[in-house]
Amino acid sequence: MDLFHLFSVLIVLSALFSFINFRYLKLPNAIGLMLVSLLFSFVILIAGNYFPVFKNDIVERMNSINFSELVLEGMLSFLLFAGAIHIKIEDLRNEKLTVLLFSTISVLISTMVIGISAYYVLNLMGIEVTLVHSMLFGSLISPTDPIAVLSILKSAGVSKSLETKIAGESLFNDGVAVVIFLTILNIAKPGATVTFESVAQLFVHEAIGGLILGAIIGYAGYKLIASIDNYQVEVLLTLAIVMGGYTLAHFTHVSGPLAMVVAGLITGNKSKKKGMSDTTAEYVDKFWELIDAILNAVLFVLIGLELLVIQINKLVLIAALFILVITLITRYISVYIPSIAVRFKEKMDNNTLMILTWGGLRGGISIALALSIAPEYDKDVWVTITYVIVCFSILIQGTTIGSFAKKIQN
Repeated sequence: MDLFHLFSVLIVLSALFSFINFRYLKLPNAIGLMLVSLLFSFVILIAGNYFPVFKNDIVERMNSINFSELVLEGMLSFLLFAGAIHIKIEDLRNEKLTVLLFSTISVLISTMVIGISAYYVLNLMGIEVTLVHSMLFGSLISPTDPIAVLSILKSAGVSKSLETKIAGESLFNDGVAVVIFLTILNIAKPGATVTFESVAQLFVHEAIGGLILGAIIGYAGYKLIASIDNYQVEVLLTLAIVMGGYTLAHFTHVSGPLAMVVAGLITGNKSKKKGMSDTTAEYVDKFWELIDAILNAVLFVLIGLELLVIQINKLVLIAALFILVITLITRYISVYIPSIAVRFKEKMDNNTLMILTWGGLRGGISIALALSIAPEYDKDVWVTITYVIVCFSILIQGTTIGSFAKKIQN
């Protein structure tokens, strides 16, 4: 099946599952889509006992999709830009210390604690893994995904400050986590010469380079947009910023995700305010809202369908439950420690930390990074554990965060 027909099937399934969710389940779209996709996968697995050819054909189609490449090299750039374009710089500036600490220090703490804990848990259970590969897992499971939770928190009546904290953290920590993941991946390579200077240089090149590139392409896009008044061309220019900018980041070996966040912030604030007419700004907003909705629908359908191709090991599954608990505890620790510094500047009580902990959902980027790990790095173990945590995160945390936030604030 070629790329067009494969993507057509995904769009059809996304539309059908979205209809089922909207018409009958009435769950937040991301959560509902993943639930319906999982149920669909279970039906296929059960039907496979009676019609193995049917099941094997679908599994073969799923195996033909490079989920990791599709998300990391394609969808992620659009999703991060679409998320950043709607965040107001003024709101982000008010929360700059919190967002900075949560998207860097929290990710580093989470990577270390989860990585070391997973290493000991798995080896104690007889599943042999190395520490460096466990640290890879720690880095890929650390970034949070705001997609499924922000709309729920808004309906729960949380403050604008908390919304900005969650959105800002998850936009930037995706990029930071990818940089940490790539850094550890380089360390994990056989025969790699690792020094503090080389690791620091790689990290700085990826992260700082991505931020600088994002600022350059965002500002260049602003100058082009401000020089004309035609909504069709200006929408096309925003699309060029994403696709051209991400491609440029790939070839210059800097962080594409961080570049897209910065470019999105500039486009959503400077370009919309000073370079676009009201008509153009409205079209740009609606265009990127649709792109965001469509890609997220496809992403969560894919996450649900990945159940068909994951190799399940019962012992690893049990280990995943222990690591799931560790991940939740670590999430609290990773936001609590930076919050000590934040409290010198603003009030951040334990209720806020609890909402940040339970609202720290894991999503598609974690699965994509897990699937990108080489088989010799215990890929099947990490993919299974990641899948369990992501499913729990979206289906359990995602469906309860609204009522949890309301209860804890009363």
